[in-house]
Amino acid sequence: MANQQKRYGYMDGELGTPPPCYLSMQARLLSYSPEEGLRIAMPVLDHYLNPAGSMQGGFIMAAFDNVFGPLCILASGTSASAAVDMGLSFHRPIFSGDELVIAAQVQSRGKTIVNMVAQAYNRDNKLVASASTNYILLIKPAE
Repeated sequence: MANQQKRYGYMDGELGTPPPCYLSMQARLLSYSPEEGLRIAMPVLDHYLNPAGSMQGGFIMAAFDNVFGPLCILASGTSASAAVDMGLSFHRPIFSGDELVIAAQVQSRGKTIVNMVAQAYNRDNKLVASASTNYILLIKPAE
């Protein structure tokens, strides 16, 4: 299981078990460091395509969400968080057979909010989309 977790970016169980939404996108960890952020690649599968033949925007947003979640856990040390918002800009289409590479970084971290940004590229290193998000850390009341 540890090898599968490492392959999918869940680094030796540090992030827990990868959720089904992450696994279904066949995510592959490329790199992680606190300074540089998290880089994950996902293949563009045929069932992600819109009528124009490119990856549908909702799947691109899901791909970003599947990178922001693990990055938030790594940055905050807790999985008790939730996305508050996500902004997304599309720059060019990406097609079946290509690979969406997302590079995400923590912009700032406060007591309750983690702000992150990311860029998605195709195999030719051309910008496909960019996103930003805020996650709230869910503080449990003291007992």
